[in-house]
Amino acid sequence: MQAAVFRGDKTITVADIERPVPAAGEVLLRVRRTALCGSDTKLWIKGATFTPGHEIFGVVEQPGHALDGRRCLVYIPVHCGHCESCRRGDTQMCLNESVLVGWNRPGGYAEYLAVPEQCLLPVPDDIEDELAPLLLDTIGTAAHGIRFVQNLVPPQGAGPVLVTGAGPVGMGAIVALLNLGYTEVYVSDLKEERLQLAESFGARRHPVGDDSKRFKLIVECSGSHAARSLGMNIVLPRGVLILIGESDAPWPVQETPAIRRKDFYMVRTFYFPKSDFALNVELLRKEKARYRQLVDAQFGIEQLPEMFGRFVAGELVKPLLAFS
Repeated sequence: MQAAVFRGDKTITVADIERPVPAAGEVLLRVRRTALCGSDTKLWIKGATFTPGHEIFGVVEQPGHALDGRRCLVYIPVHCGHCESCRRGDTQMCLNESVLVGWNRPGGYAEYLAVPEQCLLPVPDDIEDELAPLLLDTIGTAAHGIRFVQNLVPPQGAGPVLVTGAGPVGMGAIVALLNLGYTEVYVSDLKEERLQLAESFGARRHPVGDDSKRFKLIVECSGSHAARSLGMNIVLPRGVLILIGESDAPWPVQETPAIRRKDFYMVRTFYFPKSDFALNVELLRKEKARYRQLVDAQFGIEQLPEMFGRFVAGELVKPLLAFS
């Protein structure tokens, strides 16, 4: 099969490698679509010893299996199913497993993938192939974060809320906020095209770095340390700053009077529990027209080196690697 090799130094090549053979408890998935994700940029720069790609959709090819022939997404956290977190339903925070598909085991920038049975999420027939991957990071990660904090800042009386970063997860957060009843949503981003798209969704633009307005709820989706620090300064007393965007770099925090002289919540969320999947599907059904605008390219694996560079440069919002 063909698979992408992330060699480091912003270099991707396509190689012929052996098709995986599923182990016990696994099935073979023929990949149809894998969405590009900004978190793979670190592998683009540093290289990877495995095939990346973690927003994966395909068809099970495992004769005799109950899901053979079914269209499925890949839920990336491998989980034990019996620890305290798993029993509580927090399958994305398993206490015994730290394996993530596409991160420390092979992922979906390849034609085939061996997937643990527990990581298969069957996709309803009314969800098109090109929209299915959005159910993972773009919808799942973003909507889980909003749901996690909505009791702290309910939509009624929340006033203006701010989303920092208008990439795929930021756009997903905007749609989730509007659907949950937050009516005054602001967004900040450096890219004019993304701001215009966010405005078409119903958000209002807020200048990057502007500290003249304060918010009861700030949804940080960029991973930028400057945006995180600004959020701590401009979140209102008893408000919430939720960190959804990711960064591996150390984050030095200067505790200013604006930070230390108030009570506020700073919350971190990760991915989503499997129990959220039905909610994510319903959100996609309600907002297909908006989500469809995020998928701005589909291409074959031979174009991945070029398209990944364009994606990192901010020229594309949510491009998909597509296999026929």
